[in-house]
Amino acid sequence: MTSHKPGDPLTLNRLYGRSSGHRLRQGQSALIEALLPQIAVPEEGEVSAIRLFGDQRPLHFEIGFGAGEHLAYRVDLLPDHGFIGCEPFLNGVATALGHVRDGHLANVRLHMGDALDVLQRVPDGGLSFVYLLHPDPWPKARHAKRRMVNDGPIDLIAAKLRPGGEFRVATDDPTYLNWALMVMQRHVAQFDWLAEGSKDWLTYPGGWPETRYAAKARREGRTPHQLRYRLR
Repeated sequence: MTSHKPGDPLTLNRLYGRSSGHRLRQGQSALIEALLPQIAVPEEGEVSAIRLFGDQRPLHFEIGFGAGEHLAYRVDLLPDHGFIGCEPFLNGVATALGHVRDGHLANVRLHMGDALDVLQRVPDGGLSFVYLLHPDPWPKARHAKRRMVNDGPIDLIAAKLRPGGEFRVATDDPTYLNWALMVMQRHVAQFDWLAEGSKDWLTYPGGWPETRYAAKARREGRTPHQLRYRLR
C-alpha cells in the first residue's frame, strides 16, 4: 500500500506546544530509558500491524494520549488488537509506560513526538480506529490552523482508516466542538456521523472510559462531548 501525502502542508506542521513539565521521578526516568525503547514505534519505514505485531490484526491509533488511561484501557480490553499511541509530552509518556508495565500490556507501541510523523507512515487503509481525545483547543483564532481537526489531518486520517473504520473525537471546549463539527461537515463525503440525537454526544459508548481529563472538566463545569465518525 502507498503512503498518503495530503496537500495541505500548513495543517500538517507541528500541532502541539510544550513537550515537558515537572521533573520525572526516578522510576519514571527508568521507564523512559528501559521500557520505551522496547515498545517504541520504529523511527523509519512503514508502520503496519504486521511490522509491529507480526500479523494482520486490527490496528488502533491514538493521537495525543495524555496520561494514557484511555489507551491502556483499550489495550487491555482488546488483547488481540494492536495499538499505537503518540504523545509529545514527556510526563504523559512516562505515566503511560507505568500503565504498560503494571498491566503487562504487550499489544501496544508508543511514540514520543508528533503523531502526524507516524500517521503518515501507516499504510493507507491500515487502521480500524483513530482516537483524538481532548486535544489542545488552540482557542485563539490565529492559532486555528494548529488544531488537529483541520482539513489536512482529516484527509490523512480518512486515508489511513479502512472502510467502516471509526474516528473518535472528544472535547470539553465549546469553541473546539463547534470547529470540529464545522470541519467534519466538509468531509461528509468521507465520514458518516454516528449520532442520532444530542444524547449521543453526551454519553460514552461501550468500551470508551472517561479519562481523568474529562472528569476534571466535569468538576470544573465543562461538559465533555464525544463525537464518532465512520469512514464510508
